[in-house]
Amino acid sequence: MIGFFAAISAVFFWTAACFIWRAESKYLLPRQINIYKNVIASIIFLPVALTIGWSSEIYSILILMISGIIGIAIGDTLYINSLKILGTRKTLSFESLTPIIATILISLTTNEIYPQKVWIGSLIVSFSLLMIVNQNTFERDEFVDKEFFGILYALGSVFCAVFASQLSRIVLIRSTLSPLQTTEIRLLSASILLFIIFKPDFDKVFFHRVLSKKSHFTLILSTFLGTNCGIFFQQIVFKSLPVGIGWTLLSLSPVFATFISKREGDKINKLTIFYSFLSFTGVGITLI
Repeated sequence: MIGFFAAISAVFFWTAACFIWRAESKYLLPRQINIYKNVIASIIFLPVALTIGWSSEIYSILILMISGIIGIAIGDTLYINSLKILGTRKTLSFESLTPIIATILISLTTNEIYPQKVWIGSLIVSFSLLMIVNQNTFERDEFVDKEFFGILYALGSVFCAVFASQLSRIVLIRSTLSPLQTTEIRLLSASILLFIIFKPDFDKVFFHRVLSKKSHFTLILSTFLGTNCGIFFQQIVFKSLPVGIGWTLLSLSPVFATFISKREGDKINKLTIFYSFLSFTGVGITLI
């Protein structure tokens, strides 16, 4: 049950943060938002770095650094690009592919064998969320032109997330590092890479006063919720549950996003509500 409650917490925090990041994407580039949130999140968890055995866990740390670069530095940048184009619910809905992709990938590459109910539950969740995507509730005049690129960004972020989560799980089950420690290592590695590649953006965001005090406050809040809390709870999920099952739970973000979608011009119809409930049925089958 720890994994279940951690997943629901991660979904709630991540969805709330995505709404804020999408709003701030009017003023900052997606990579600038990613730089901001990762640097701030790394600073918030910086005391945790003092508890890590950097020399004794070097192999695990290297794996986590790769996980952070792929999943956070690259994956989150793609994700925020998609948020800017597609909106919160549409982008989150592309996580409909994550459960089945994760289940297939892990079954092919590891010794984790999933029972039939996990496959059935993953398929139901994936189908339900995919149908939510296909509701076409956005105002088309501002959506069609860039839709293709938004979809590519969303799909790219999904593959990055699945691959990075498997690397994290390997470390979590084979090393003595805690979810909190693995979170900080991943955040630090992502922040360092983004700083090296996009140093001008780093200077602009933190030193050139391009943001108002209100924007700084909302970004710090969203960083704590979506990055610190979100990734921390995600790491608990992957320590407690196999990756396929974990992603089935974590992919429920679109359901939570229905509560904020109207503020982005995204209308909710009866079919969206029906498929939202169906997705929870799939999760129930997976966990029985």
